[in-house]
Amino acid sequence: MEAQQTKKNRFLPFILGGVLLVAGYYGFTKVRYMLTHEDTENAYLEADILSVSPKVQGYISKVYVNENQYVKAGDTLFVLDNRDFVLKVAQAEAALHQSEANVGFVAANASTAGANVGTAEANYRASTAGVETSASSVQTAQANVEAAQAKAWQMNQDFQRYAALLPQKAVTQQQYDAAKAAKENADAALAAAQGQLETTKRQLEVSRRQSEAGKSQTSSYQTQAAAANRNISVARTLAEQRRLDLEQAQLNLSYTVITAPVSGFIAKKTAQVGQLANIGSPLCSLVSDKNIWITANFKETQVGKMQAGQPVQVKVDAYEGATFNGKIEGISPATGAKFSLLPPDNASGNFVKVVQRIPVRVVLTDAPDPARPLRAGMSVKVIVPEN
Repeated sequence: MEAQQTKKNRFLPFILGGVLLVAGYYGFTKVRYMLTHEDTENAYLEADILSVSPKVQGYISKVYVNENQYVKAGDTLFVLDNRDFVLKVAQAEAALHQSEANVGFVAANASTAGANVGTAEANYRASTAGVETSASSVQTAQANVEAAQAKAWQMNQDFQRYAALLPQKAVTQQQYDAAKAAKENADAALAAAQGQLETTKRQLEVSRRQSEAGKSQTSSYQTQAAAANRNISVARTLAEQRRLDLEQAQLNLSYTVITAPVSGFIAKKTAQVGQLANIGSPLCSLVSDKNIWITANFKETQVGKMQAGQPVQVKVDAYEGATFNGKIEGISPATGAKFSLLPPDNASGNFVKVVQRIPVRVVLTDAPDPARPLRAGMSVKVIVPEN
């Protein structure tokens, strides 16, 4: 018995030495790890979480999804009762057709008014030419009167001379009769010329009145044409407004079918058939499965040598022993406390230094593993080795 105890005592120093050697190696490894790695367990998986809500108000008529169901982008989630919206589309279509018909009617009136302006302008030009012609005729008739007056005066002078010479037998009766006939013809020609002058003056006055009437009519038609053109502009603007109303009604009708904006999982579904869905009120949440990242809150003393693109290792608490590869996508420009509702103000009161946390965004570089699905909010450990 004493021999066995003596033998154990002889091996005890070796055992203690081995334990100390293992502890020393472990301590060395731990210190070396701490000097060459930075890690934090204050890290969580993040994902895009969208709130699905309607853009129009209506009663839910159909629900196509369940809680935790996976959907693809574009899949129909909910359908609202669309009868009111279909009726509004029909009303908008009828209003558009009416406004387009009104545009055609107003355009026809404008075309007629334009044609009337052309006709009135042609008549005005013709009447203006008539005035010029009548004025020229008056001038010609005035010249004829003056010529007839000169000739009648000459014939009267000759007749008076012959009448004075006839008693003296200085001229024959035949010569006297000829002078008398010439005088009478000249007087008649003068009267005719004066009558023609009066006639041409009356024609000139009539032409002037016609020209003024044509000018007034042209102005009136031009005013009507301008009003018709303005009416066309108004009618076209109204038709465009009706077209926009139709597009809005059709867009609102399309909003009665609520689809998935992205692929992901349905969560927090509250929508039920018959429920009144209000604009902006959430019907469910959609957790995207495409854009997943990690927010790792490192101490400010740890991020000094970190930089974007640096590789990292990620261990997810839910999958013990599994390691995921990733990289640093970016480092927050401010500490997490600065984004809190009540940021700390160290300028007043007593000061106690607190090590701040800086959010570091990490993205995974490994392909998604269907056997280890990642969920938003999972706790992870992020390890950043030195470059």
